[in-house]
Amino acid sequence: MGANAQTTVQKFVDGAVLTAAQQNTSAATGVPVFATTVTRDAAFGGANKVLAEGQTCYLESTNVVQFYDGAAWATVGPTAASGLVFITSGTLSGAAVKNVDNVFTSSYSNYVLKVNNASAVNSGAAFIDLQMRASGTTNATSNYTWASITNSYTTSVGGGASTNGTRWGFGGVDGVTSVTSASIEIGSPQLTAITTMQSNYLYSINVGSYFGFFNATTSFDGFSISVTGLGNFDNGTYSLYGYSNS
Repeated sequence: MGANAQTTVQKFVDGAVLTAAQQNTSAATGVPVFATTVTRDAAFGGANKVLAEGQTCYLESTNVVQFYDGAAWATVGPTAASGLVFITSGTLSGAAVKNVDNVFTSSYSNYVLKVNNASAVNSGAAFIDLQMRASGTTNATSNYTWASITNSYTTSVGGGASTNGTRWGFGGVDGVTSVTSASIEIGSPQLTAITTMQSNYLYSINVGSYFGFFNATTSFDGFSISVTGLGNFDNGTYSLYGYSNS
């Protein structure tokens, strides 16, 4: 809660004392500032603080200005973020496994994970894998199912599949001379529902797509990116975005 956020909306009666702190808060904010809609409603509630049409406030949780229209709170602006909303980013270099926690929330139902220029320290072909996490623990149960379609730049190569595996593949690496970039759609990870995955990737020697799902209704709050058998990642970054629900 910010320094100017309020927890009450003061109502003075005859003989009440207006303190310097109350006056300073009012002068500093211009309108009442609340951490959330919960603290807003608690402050404006009560028989002595009946809402009046035209009253305004600012919410820290969503960074919007609101006014009371006589029946409900309405937003003046700025409007809620739309389209893709940035959540987090980081590097893969120096680790064989990158764990990212507390990024899937109830704010979004669907996400896109961007992986760019991923490569490994050692030579040899290997998958780049994706696993889901909850409460700081990677879920390695046999519920990951996926299939892939792969093409070289000149001919159709084929693909692969895994049923009830312990991870999803979403791309490949072959040492520092080959890099992968991928765009991975992740559906409903935070919901207690089946999580879906779709990856389109560009690899130095081929391109392709992966499609998969987690065959259990599990709620996740994070993910893990890993490379197996080729040492650590030599390079690579990731960025996660949420799709606005409205």
